[in-house]
Amino acid sequence: MLRILKQIFTSKYLITGIAFAVWMLFFDRNDLPLQFKRAYELQKLKANEGHMDQKIAETKQELNLLKNNPETLEKYAREKFLMKRDNEDLFVITPDSSSGE
Repeated sequence: MLRILKQIFTSKYLITGIAFAVWMLFFDRNDLPLQFKRAYELQKLKANEGHMDQKIAETKQELNLLKNNPETLEKYAREKFLMKRDNEDLFVITPDSSSGE
């Protein structure tokens, strides 16, 4: 029995196979920890892709409204670019950043 175990563990094919497996799992350029890291990054990117697709759809809808509705265009110009009509005054109130709020 000991002789058979000794032959198995001193087999050059078994030793070579184990060395190859260890090399591929831990020391190769595409080792196992790197593969796990890449899979995690892929999941994050897919989640981010869904978020960006939603933002793109919202932006397209807003663009469509801006192209087709003059009231929306005026509202957008007033809110985003602080534009005003000739006969009105514009007051911009910003929160005080030094108050700690």
